[in-house]
Amino acid sequence: MSSDQSSQVLIDRAARLIELARAAGADAADAVVVRSRSQSVSVRLGKVENTESAESDDFSLRVFVGKKVASVSANPGFDLQVLAERAVAMARVSPEDPFACLAEEAHLAKTYPDLQLFDPTEVETARLRDMALAAEEAALAVQGVTNSGGAGASAGYGGLVLVTSHGFEGSYMGSRFGCSVSVIAGEGTKMERDYDYDSRLYFADLDDPAAIGRSAGARAVRRLNPRQVETGQGVTVVFDPRLARGFVGHIAGAINGASVARKTSFLRDRMGERVLKAGLDIIDDPLVVRGSSSRPFDGEGVTGKRLAMIEDGVLKHWFLSTSTARELGLETNGRGVRSGTLVSPTATNLSLEPGDISPEELIRSVGNGFYVTELIGQGVDMITGEYSRGASGFWIENGELTFPVSEVTIASNLKDMFMRVTPANDIDRKYGIAAPTLAIEGMTLAGR
Repeated sequence: MSSDQSSQVLIDRAARLIELARAAGADAADAVVVRSRSQSVSVRLGKVENTESAESDDFSLRVFVGKKVASVSANPGFDLQVLAERAVAMARVSPEDPFACLAEEAHLAKTYPDLQLFDPTEVETARLRDMALAAEEAALAVQGVTNSGGAGASAGYGGLVLVTSHGFEGSYMGSRFGCSVSVIAGEGTKMERDYDYDSRLYFADLDDPAAIGRSAGARAVRRLNPRQVETGQGVTVVFDPRLARGFVGHIAGAINGASVARKTSFLRDRMGERVLKAGLDIIDDPLVVRGSSSRPFDGEGVTGKRLAMIEDGVLKHWFLSTSTARELGLETNGRGVRSGTLVSPTATNLSLEPGDISPEELIRSVGNGFYVTELIGQGVDMITGEYSRGASGFWIENGELTFPVSEVTIASNLKDMFMRVTPANDIDRKYGIAAPTLAIEGMTLAGR
């Protein structure tokens, strides 16, 4: 059976579930099927450690009886009528939720684009094994690498089928291929670990496993013989692009409508104000063709559009699902995502747009500072913005990366960091969060 035929079978089953829920007394309902197929191979020191394969079609039914709502989940093979009746019975005894509802019919996607998210390439387990072995072999061949933390390769796909009682039916599929490796350099108490990886929607776009391995090995060796540096105030910290994506993730968390509604975001009262350095834009676009986090419609059947969440440093939008938007007195912008039986807002393809200078020029402009390649711990308070993380990386001296640094802490407040960030031009948009190298002035560094 083709993927289109299989999706239609699931759509028909979900539609029947809706009919039964309405017959049982639901005023409205939606049914979701989250599809998943995956296989992976992990190796260490030239031997296969684990091979996994999994597949599932997980059904969720959400029903509304007046302002009461309930959700139930089940695996394939369940009795449709029993599930529908159980959901309605649960809703009748649930407390009222004034904000829970289906997306308004006017917001539903009538048509939606083909974003080319699915690569039908079949990758055999033997091929995945060879990819993992090649990545590890290349990493171990780097001079100074002494051991392996393991390597892996994976292939799979997932998708969403959504049917609502007010007329929406839709489905889409997305594929994912990956390869990663972790290695150790040095010996005894002077060992350092690092890794590299790649993840793509299309198999042909995946980086060469040997190149991933060589990069992981070089990163680990480069960290050998680190030093501590003196404690200092007003230090300029440069975030490697890998870590800059996490920094943009903090911005995403702060402008998530659910956090705003719960009053757990330090930006909750800042709509329409400058929250990021002037000239900087944060863009979210769910409709990027072959985008890592693209989706033709969200978990409620709404097609989102490209939004400048922050424009010229000014906060313009929250990420909103229907219920979150209602709680805030706004309208959804198509950012609802299914998480089990819940719908919550989240980002799609999110980017902090690049600046005009190269990362080398940015580092030269710093003079003396700290280039961060790894962060440790979860010391970020999204209610106050307080930020404190263990870090390692390289000292910047006279505009050049010099010796490796470890066992230091960097600290500031995200509100200040947002206003002091300068981006380079080296953005890589292959992941769901994209950011270039970032320099942030005025941080505190705690060392020796």
